[in-house]
Amino acid sequence: MQDAFRDQVLAGKVALIAGASSGINLGIAQRLAEAGAKVMLISRSPERIEAAARTLTEAGHTALGRAADVRDYDAIAAVCQETEDTFGKIDIVVSGAAGNFRAPAAHLSANGFRTVIEIDLIGSFNVLRASFAHLNTPGASLMSITAPGAVRPSTFQVHANAAKAGINQMTRCLAMEWGPAGIRVNAISPGPIADTEGVARLAATPEREQALRNRLALRDYGTKRDIADVALFLSTENARYITGTVIDCDGGSGLGDASEDALTAPPPRG
Repeated sequence: MQDAFRDQVLAGKVALIAGASSGINLGIAQRLAEAGAKVMLISRSPERIEAAARTLTEAGHTALGRAADVRDYDAIAAVCQETEDTFGKIDIVVSGAAGNFRAPAAHLSANGFRTVIEIDLIGSFNVLRASFAHLNTPGASLMSITAPGAVRPSTFQVHANAAKAGINQMTRCLAMEWGPAGIRVNAISPGPIADTEGVARLAATPEREQALRNRLALRDYGTKRDIADVALFLSTENARYITGTVIDCDGGSGLGDASEDALTAPPPRG
């Protein structure tokens, strides 16, 4: 069995990462490239995705960036074909493009709801489905980025939570259907990750930031590297028997409120 954290453990492998111009997904791309993978990065913005790819190539890695909207199946399929033509069959796919904003359901437009569903859920399906004909099988590893809201309801997030719940169930369905071909399909559910737009929105003031940290069992935010290491693990033979699974990398946030007030038992009566 390979060591998931050995240098160049992914040498000769090809990875395609959608939503990779910044944030968690770019962190995953960097980690897989460090491990030796040739990476194709996808994002809607030509300027941002070219800059992201340039960051990797200047660090000595093999990377290309292509602009494509995950809502456009044909555009994603074209990038998958180019990836195979350029690098060879695809071993690793990460679907992480996402859109989100806070909105009370009573004020959320039908277009706003549909847009998030199209980017997160339909976009994830498009990336995974379009890659299918180009996968190196058996042994290919497919991943989507989901969120705790897929299983834990929250206010002002009906659109995003519905989309992520769909991703979780899609992960399980595809794992069942594509497993016989030797394709593993999993998802990663990050908790609060430092230096991301999501945390910036949740912790807009020092007081809110401290309150958020206090709710976490580990009392700290995760890092992009934490998520990237999970993706690296799932990309290797170390995870050869894992499929249809949503891996929480969340510092215990999925356990509920672990703040001191929540954990303090009420005084006994009488």
